[in-house]
Amino acid sequence: MKLTLALIATAIAIAGNVPYLYDILKKRVQPHPYTWLVWSIVSCVTFFGQWVKGGGVGAIPTGVSELFTIIIFFFSLRYGFKNIVRTDTYFLIIALLGLIPWAITKDPTISVIIVVSMDVVAFIPTLRKTWRHPRTETPLLFSMNVLRHILTLFSLEAYNIATTLHSVAMIVTNTLMTGFIIFKKEKPIA
Repeated sequence: MKLTLALIATAIAIAGNVPYLYDILKKRVQPHPYTWLVWSIVSCVTFFGQWVKGGGVGAIPTGVSELFTIIIFFFSLRYGFKNIVRTDTYFLIIALLGLIPWAITKDPTISVIIVVSMDVVAFIPTLRKTWRHPRTETPLLFSMNVLRHILTLFSLEAYNIATTLHSVAMIVTNTLMTGFIIFKKEKPIA
C-alpha cells in the first residue's frame, strides 16, 4: 500500500511539474530564481534525510520532485521573475546561512529542521511576488504539491521529524500559494 501511495505521489509530482515547465517556456509563469535555488538545496537534503531516517519508498516522490526543482531553477534564471527586490536578497542570504549549522551538525534530523526552516524562509519572496502578482503563477503545481505531500506522508515507512516535517511545511505553504493565485486580484507592479 505504501509503495502504491508513493508511486501515486510521484505521478502527481510529474503531473504538476511538467505543465509548470511548459508554462515557463510559454512565459505564462515567472518562477522566482532565489526561491527555486534554495528549494533545490532543501529538496536534496530532505530527500537524503528521509532516506537515512527510514522514509523508504516514501522518499521517492521527494527525489523525483528534486529533479524537477533543479530543472525549474535553471529555467528561472532565463525565464523567471526579474523584479527582485532587496528584501528578496535578504531572505536568500538568511536561507543560505541555514546551511552552516547543517554542515556542522551532519545530523539528518537537525539538517531537515534547518533546511525546512530555510525552505519556508525561501518561500517568502515567491509568496510576496504571488501576493502582488498572482498571474505570474498557475495553481496546478502548488495544488498538486499539497496532494503529493499528503500522499507522501501516508507512504512513509517511518514517522519522525526528519521524514515528516518537510511535507507538513509544504502542505501549509503550497496551500497559501494556491489560495493567493486563485483568490487574489493583481496589484500594479511597484
